[in-house]
Amino acid sequence: MTPVLVTGLPRSGTSWTGRMLTASGELIYVNEPLNPEHPPGRSPGVLRAAVTHRFQYICPDNEQDWLPAFRRTVALRYGFLAELRCNRSPYDLARMVRYGTAFTLGRLGGRRALLDDPFALFSAGWFAERLGCRVVILLRDPVSFVGSWQRLGWTVSFHEFLEQPLLIRDQPHLEALRPLVGSRDRIAKAAALWRAAGITAAGLAARHPGILLARYEDLATDPGTGFRRLYEWAGLTWSPRAESRVMRACTTAPGAAARDGGGFAWSGLSRTAYRPMDSRRALVSATARLSPHEARRVRELAFAAPDGWTGPADGEGPTGQESRESPAG
Repeated sequence: MTPVLVTGLPRSGTSWTGRMLTASGELIYVNEPLNPEHPPGRSPGVLRAAVTHRFQYICPDNEQDWLPAFRRTVALRYGFLAELRCNRSPYDLARMVRYGTAFTLGRLGGRRALLDDPFALFSAGWFAERLGCRVVILLRDPVSFVGSWQRLGWTVSFHEFLEQPLLIRDQPHLEALRPLVGSRDRIAKAAALWRAAGITAAGLAARHPGILLARYEDLATDPGTGFRRLYEWAGLTWSPRAESRVMRACTTAPGAAARDGGGFAWSGLSRTAYRPMDSRRALVSATARLSPHEARRVRELAFAAPDGWTGPADGEGPTGQESRESPAG
């Protein structure tokens, strides 16, 4: 059965989008198996392979461990013994029961795996070609993206990219990030990551028919139309029940969203950032997190494309993420 991967740099709406797709009742949600932090990552029951970098790059040249591991994951085969050997705290055991049960029942019930993983962005081509995933790459407006990062105090460690020779070989434009290594200019670094991710996403979508680019802003403005399109892309049933669940989750009252942390909370067994929200109001609040001067600067930096690049037009590059060593990266 065809698995689904939702990716895009963190704070681009991957958790939200993934949860809306699972409203179909046809998918089992798997949260960030490539996250190098535990939790949600470093769970050998979910993924029996050692993650060494944020945005781990996987390609045919280094897939010898990754391919069998992810084949087990997308087949919803949970490794109970492998998990018990590594993680035995009460929290870990509760999480094992939850994931192990979901994997087993999902496999027996004929459901498919949905991987929600921002850290898979640069490897999305491999997921499409080698695992047969239907891939959705979320793209977010750079001002909203950088504003979200600023609010959370996140920054980027570019050595995570530059220390992966195969990634630099296949995405040489990432060398443009090197001058910002060690910089304390968080806005410049986040904008540079957004730009670099945009180049990568555009190239991947052009080369791989199994990859679809989707704008976060389009989904938030018109969730009914946007998610119906994603359901068709992923081969899911857009039933009245699924439509009702999606629309209800995207029109949560403003007061409830505020009480729930404005849509972001790193808690619960899934360790997911998704919370129900009023998606249209969330767009307005995201763009207000930077001053007019900062917003202008972000746009100037984000669309200062490297020489010779003719990538996404204004507003169509992806989102970004990495952290102060934050939960989401």
